[in-house]
Order: sequence, then C-alpha cells, then structure tokens
Amino acid sequence: MDFMKQAIEEAYEGIKENHGGPFGSVVVKDGKIVGKGHNTVLLNNDPTCHGEIQAIRDAAKNLQTFDLSGCEIYTTAEPCPMCLGAILWANIKTVCYGCNQKDTDEIGFRDSKFYDYINGKNSLLEMKESSKGECLALFEKYKKLNRQKY
Repeated sequence: MDFMKQAIEEAYEGIKENHGGPFGSVVVKDGKIVGKGHNTVLLNNDPTCHGEIQAIRDAAKNLQTFDLSGCEIYTTAEPCPMCLGAILWANIKTVCYGCNQKDTDEIGFRDSKFYDYINGKNSLLEMKESSKGECLALFEKYKKLNRQKY
C-alpha cells in the first residue's frame, strides 16, 4: 500500500469539505494504517487540529495506547513545531513527508515564524515564570503519588 497516497487522499478530503489546509496524515504500524487524519482547524475552530495530530489521536484511540512506538507517520508536509512535538511525545521514530517548510510558506502558512522563534530569531511571545512555589508544591504532591509517567 502506498501510505503517502493515503495521506494525500486524506488531505483532499479535508480540502473538499473545507475543514482546513492541505495537510493529511496516516500513522502506520506493522504495514497497516492504524490512524488517519486531516487538518480540521476550520471545522473545529481549533488551531491544534493539524493533520498529524488528528492522525496521532486516531491511532492512539484505535490502538488504545498513548505510546505509538513502532509506528511511522506519513504526512503531506514537513511537520510544524507543534506536530513535531506531538510526534516526539507519541514515540514515533519515522516521519515521511511530502512538501517541506519552504513549500508550506509559499502557499501562505507561517511555520517558518515558529521555527524562527525556536531558533531565537524573533520574539513572537513573552515567557514568564510565575507562582513557582505553589507549582512546585503541586508537583511534589503528584510525585508522591508515584503515577505512571509518559
């Protein structure tokens, strides 16, 4: 099966329905698609509903686990920093993408601004530490519960 073709079809579905941009993804494990998704930012009025994240959510639901070790993701564009973070949190080790950051910029998306922020080239937001003592107390209480880490 051509997994990138499936990601592209997922993106076309989103475009046809005006759910969002041309971003589709599939998550694959052991040669089978276990999750799929396309950009639904417009549909859900949610800036986090990128294709990769939707596919990760679908795969995690279908596999009944938050740990997608052993999976690969195929996506129509190089993941933005948010999606890259989600891929890393999901323990996906292989990303196959179609278009790169430059291609994405050329159709009007602003991924490069976020990469520039990460690399210290702009100041899109201000980060402030606040109420550290109270937050440390919260963390300490959680630590004592000895819950599963992820």
